[in-house]
Amino acid sequence: MDIAGRSQDAAPSGNKMTFRELGLSEKILQAVEASGYTEPTPIQAKAIPVALAGRDVLGIAQTGTGKTAAFTLPMLSRLEQGRARARMPRTLILEPTRELAAQVEENFARYGRNHKLNVALLIGGVSFGDQEAKITRGADVLIATPGRLLDFSERGKLLLTGIEILVIDEADRMLDMGFIPDIERICKLVPFTRQTLFFSATMPQEIVRLTEAFLHNPVRIEVAPAASSPAEITQVLVASRPGADKRETLRKQIRAAANFKNAIIFCNRKRDIAILHKSLLRHGFRAGALHGDMDQRARMVSLEAFKTGEVDLIVCSDVAARGLDIPNVSHVFNFDVPTHSEDYVHRIGRTGRAGKPGTAITIVTQLDRRHIGDIEKMVGSPIGWRAGANLEDLGSPEHEEVFRPQAPQGRRLERRNRPEPHKPRDAGENRRPPEPQKPNGEKAERRAPALHRAQSVAGGRPVVGMGEHTPSFMLRPVKLKSKVAEEAD
Repeated sequence: MDIAGRSQDAAPSGNKMTFRELGLSEKILQAVEASGYTEPTPIQAKAIPVALAGRDVLGIAQTGTGKTAAFTLPMLSRLEQGRARARMPRTLILEPTRELAAQVEENFARYGRNHKLNVALLIGGVSFGDQEAKITRGADVLIATPGRLLDFSERGKLLLTGIEILVIDEADRMLDMGFIPDIERICKLVPFTRQTLFFSATMPQEIVRLTEAFLHNPVRIEVAPAASSPAEITQVLVASRPGADKRETLRKQIRAAANFKNAIIFCNRKRDIAILHKSLLRHGFRAGALHGDMDQRARMVSLEAFKTGEVDLIVCSDVAARGLDIPNVSHVFNFDVPTHSEDYVHRIGRTGRAGKPGTAITIVTQLDRRHIGDIEKMVGSPIGWRAGANLEDLGSPEHEEVFRPQAPQGRRLERRNRPEPHKPRDAGENRRPPEPQKPNGEKAERRAPALHRAQSVAGGRPVVGMGEHTPSFMLRPVKLKSKVAEEAD
């Protein structure tokens, strides 16, 4: 997340604070001012002084509020003293996805321009040897995803006993991705006396349990209600039938969007991402794709193409829903309604950043009614429907055939010809079919069953069993057991 999580006008009214009042070092202040920022966001104004004092922090803030800079800037200030040793990093930042980890690395490069710090990035999809070389030279800052970090640790390539500051970012996303057991293992590998900075947009019960276990008397900083949606975002629901009609609905919404610049399109399944991506390209849209099964290079190329404007649309999974800093996204389309209501907040948070207006359009089918109800309950207000759209006109879910499992063609034909269970059979329906007749009226020989219709090459006789072919495994000699061996058995 860029330091400008909000515009300057979004600072607390009546008590505007500058970065110079937070206690940051002069080197950091010069880098921040060179980037054009003078006023911190609410989460930064409250978290940075506490982090500089060495206290544990429990930060709860909605997406797009500048959480990354809230721990990046005080960490840079504290790292000005001391040096890292080989294979023993001084600080550790855990991120749920590769893109978020790479984004944090960019923040350190931007705001640590006046520092001579070694930053190492441990993520999947990148050469193990190159990452090991950086760790061996010594890393002041280690940014990692949990899986790759534990891989290094288990191989003996990394020691976590020198960690001074531990940052766990996007903790609720860690929970969704199943990383909590890995986080617990990592917390046991770092020193007990470390400082822990813990950030999350929501606080489910499992995350609360984790904070109680690994944070020591933390300062709780909450700048927005949990799972709330930014007020700058216009949210709209659009009714549609599923399948091809749903893709057509999306295309119509894109073409009719006001003040359209670019858009992120979210799908629930990776298979649907591929289908929708091909459909958009076929209809002349400039679109890219991003999901977890892509290799790291392809993911970064696709993301960079969207950032630079080479493509206007990017179809992605929830891998792009958390924390990615993609500036000036005008629209977000939920092609699929998220099954977890928390994901809705993170998805639409990709637009309306830095105080700019944004639009989030969600395409809804009959089967999405329950999920929409959960989302509206969580955000605390109903979401308006686009004028002229009404789910009631689309029929009941039973008529949405796209969700019915399709039987193979042979089975469908068999069922079509099978009489209904409740329908009585005609008196002659079970009779044996009539004997085939030759043209001269004589009875023709009944055809053999399908298994024996093949004729032998030699005499045209029906093949019985395996015919004249003997499989090679039946020609192998058999070793008979001796009487001594049989008695032993």
